[in-house]
Amino acid sequence: MKTTILYITLAAIMVACSTPDKKAELEKLRSEKATIDTKIATLEEELAKSDTTKQKLTDVIAMPLKTQIFKTYIEVQGRIDADENVSLSTEMPGTITKINVKVGDEVSKGQVLAETDSRATQQQIADMQNSLDLANQVYQKQKNLWDQKIGTEIQYLQSKNSRESLENKISTMQEQIRMSKIISPINGTIDAVNIKVGQAVGPGLSAINVINFSNLKIKADVSESYAGRVRVGNEALVLFPDMHDSITSKVNYASRAINNLTRTFGVEVLLDNKKEYHPNMVAKLKINDYQSVTAKITVPVKYIQKGTDESFVFVAENSKVVKKTIKIAHEYNGIAEIAEGLKEGDLLITDGYDLINEGDNVNVKK
Repeated sequence: MKTTILYITLAAIMVACSTPDKKAELEKLRSEKATIDTKIATLEEELAKSDTTKQKLTDVIAMPLKTQIFKTYIEVQGRIDADENVSLSTEMPGTITKINVKVGDEVSKGQVLAETDSRATQQQIADMQNSLDLANQVYQKQKNLWDQKIGTEIQYLQSKNSRESLENKISTMQEQIRMSKIISPINGTIDAVNIKVGQAVGPGLSAINVINFSNLKIKADVSESYAGRVRVGNEALVLFPDMHDSITSKVNYASRAINNLTRTFGVEVLLDNKKEYHPNMVAKLKINDYQSVTAKITVPVKYIQKGTDESFVFVAENSKVVKKTIKIAHEYNGIAEIAEGLKEGDLLITDGYDLINEGDNVNVKK
């Protein structure tokens, strides 16, 4: 209707006008039309604002809130260590004459892994054994005579002492033969053989490494600020970056002593022997240091807005935006545990929350 009135007015003006300057007249009419269009637009905008029946609904996406157990973790770097990881060497200087194992062999405690030349000692034992046989015969005869009160006591004691002296020397020589052998003190696997037949070896020089892979663990150092939160039995998530693998275990040991230099305390997590772990491999530990007693409402931190002295979120109730002031108990990995302000089933606005205000009408999509 407004447009019709406009054109009637323009037509009347054009008929009444008799000026010969048609271009000037045209410009005048265009100017008047622009002014009228502006007034029309202003009136339409004002009418739209006052007409509550035609307010536009903002589309938002909301998700219903649920309760769950909330956990936080301390992240530290550790390494795989073996309780039984020994580097063996011979106890007596000598030349390697025999190697009984190779890398990868399973060995048992007390097994002879390698031997050095002990022929000279064995020859000495053989010579002493002959002397011991004679000493035994002399001792038995002296003992029989002494039992019959024949002969002197000094003769009996001398024969006894001679026999015992030879027995002790032979025992010492046998111990030297034992020391010429490299013997495993544990059950385990041969990890390295650093010797060859004919090679001269001596005490302190690493010859063979033995590791018990069935008794591995993760060792890590934790800052003293967490001393009151890390305890034996806490859940521990172990990640192996190089193996692209992870397991769930528990803290087996947490030291009560703080290192004076690093201000840390040691923790240990046991590993099973179901997988092929490698000693000294890097591992990442995520130790559970807090867990809610009961299930709590949790909200992604990105949906929480900060005011001057409050934190709040927008929820949808009956297609209207409601502002909920909340109290955050803990935060971890982008998730917040809510202590107050929300309940299970509330529709948290997750998409479009930055385009709305409290009290706005919205079209909720779940």
